[in-house]
Amino acid sequence: MAVTIIRGNVPGYKGPEGTSSRQQQLVLECDRITAITPMTNSEPSLLDRGSPRDGDEDWISLGGCDLQINGALGLAFPDVTSEDGPKLDAISRYLWQAGIDEYLPTLVTTSLEKFRGALEVFEGFMTQQPPPQEAAQVLGLHLEGPCLNPQKRGAHPQEFLLPLSSETLEQVIGPFSNTVRLMTLAPELDPSGEAIAHLQSQGIHVSLGHSLANAAQANQAFDQGAHLVTHAFNAMPGLHHREPGLLGAALVRPEISCGVIADGEHICPTMLHLLLKAAADRLFLVSDALAPLGLGDGTYPWDSRQIQVTQGTARLPDGTLAGTTRSLLEGALNLVNWGLCDIETAISLATIAPRRALGRSSNLIGASARQLLRWRQVDGQWHCQRLIVEA
Repeated sequence: MAVTIIRGNVPGYKGPEGTSSRQQQLVLECDRITAITPMTNSEPSLLDRGSPRDGDEDWISLGGCDLQINGALGLAFPDVTSEDGPKLDAISRYLWQAGIDEYLPTLVTTSLEKFRGALEVFEGFMTQQPPPQEAAQVLGLHLEGPCLNPQKRGAHPQEFLLPLSSETLEQVIGPFSNTVRLMTLAPELDPSGEAIAHLQSQGIHVSLGHSLANAAQANQAFDQGAHLVTHAFNAMPGLHHREPGLLGAALVRPEISCGVIADGEHICPTMLHLLLKAAADRLFLVSDALAPLGLGDGTYPWDSRQIQVTQGTARLPDGTLAGTTRSLLEGALNLVNWGLCDIETAISLATIAPRRALGRSSNLIGASARQLLRWRQVDGQWHCQRLIVEA
């Protein structure tokens, strides 16, 4: 049986005796990772380029997992119809090329008709999506709305916001609970907590966001089972020394994970640094990318409005920040290239932490070689790309 060796560093890896993630090698057999062992010189590495140790400072990881992505290649996910199967296929393949293994298509606030229509389309697509060796896999959907605080709706259309109740959730989700993986809501809209309990009974993760919840309201929701925060700092009050609010409550609870957008526009790099110092082990990166992802700057339709994309940042005509067209892995590279964290932390935030937030494994053993990313420093800047390994 042919064996391939890839030398490098594996983020988060601890050997059987607690050895560091540094200086490891992956053993591949028949396109699958069968072992991770301490690095040696006994076998040539796939990454060798003349010097037998050229690959030693490279990092090897699984592809990214994006829990908040609103569209790509011109298609906004709330707008999908039964005719868009080929476009969804193309988007999944595009994301795979961009280093993404898994994602949650995100439906922002829209009409009940569009919610139901999109859920039905994705339910069908998930049964026949292309294989993980060729395309990013849809794990389920993220519903960002419609149960959001109107005062923190951001770019979400006011006319489609709905009260938070079990009845509303039934109207939105209906028979597609198995297709919904995550829902963002404002907990102060339902002090009883019945809505969170309803979602949990259907196996749906609950994230708090687009909210004016104070710390007490946030902690009540966390006690009821919500365990994520949607795009920390965005669409919620900032930290205050007398009222820590939703984010402050989340940062001191070890079981709560917070999504973060690292494009440099949604959060100032200084505040990103603060988040990393406070809770790097409980953050995960999201792209929050919009439909123009992969198309470049310009003016694009967005529900009944338009967005202007300039240098990867999307805004409504009134200047409201709507999202970005930068990929998940760009955010990870930003963090390390800005000097806010080391490369291992940055990789983990895009690959390990999002999976952990959904209770998914990030173990490399058994993974396909075609899921691997190679992270490499060139002229002082970090880059990443797919590491294609032919069986």
